[in-house]
Amino acid sequence: MPRFKLVIEYAGTKYSGWQIQKNARTVQGEIDRAVRESTGRQEFELYGSGRTDAGVHALAQVAHLDLYTDLAPELLRRKINDELPADIHIRSVGNAPHKFHARHDAVERCYLYQISTRRTAFGKPFVWWIREPLSVAAMRAAAAAFVGMQNFEAFTADDPEEKSTQVRVDAVEVGEHGALILIRVRGSHFLWKMVRRMVGVLAAVGRGEIASGDAAAFLDPLHAVNARATAAALAAPAAGLFLEAIRYKGDAPFGPIRPTIRIDQ
Repeated sequence: MPRFKLVIEYAGTKYSGWQIQKNARTVQGEIDRAVRESTGRQEFELYGSGRTDAGVHALAQVAHLDLYTDLAPELLRRKINDELPADIHIRSVGNAPHKFHARHDAVERCYLYQISTRRTAFGKPFVWWIREPLSVAAMRAAAAAFVGMQNFEAFTADDPEEKSTQVRVDAVEVGEHGALILIRVRGSHFLWKMVRRMVGVLAAVGRGEIASGDAAAFLDPLHAVNARATAAALAAPAAGLFLEAIRYKGDAPFGPIRPTIRIDQ
């Protein structure tokens, strides 16, 4: 069966995440329906590079699609898009080797979080507005503690008894663009709610509620239970989070950090 590589963008506000669920509207479910309606095929397989939670967006989610069709990739893309709602868009469709796997072959994943330092009339679905002043310097200093292969048990809602909480974080960047503070996290993979809890801790550092030097304590297994409760309480809302990109072997490194919207001071 031919295999295609899909690059997909979506606004996750109205969806219960990426993965198909019973009695819930999901991004994968909408694409699955669109493939059926646009091709007339009922037998195919669609796999994403990973899950995104309810309300989380994607700039370049990657999936592979196994589908018998005579349609050229570009025509297939247009036909699927014709059946999709306006908040989901297939950016590209290309032929892929049969052994290509959207999830297993990924070597690095990149998430972007957007914090707005002012109230915005247009960007609310895509930012977290924080009223209090934030120290970007303190957030940068704290972010350095999260880099490396470490135990992120305190930052996940997964059960550490059932799933490894060891994650390799390659970089945590904190930048500014107009009224936006941008936090970009790159790593091997991410645990359930991990990035949102990391951002929440960094925001608490920025507000002065946590000292920047204390961020490393969240990775100390001796304090995992208390740290987990604190990180959960501080978790950033889904609205500001984007799956920015997935990198595969041979892909170019990620470019400079950039916002998805413009919000001036």
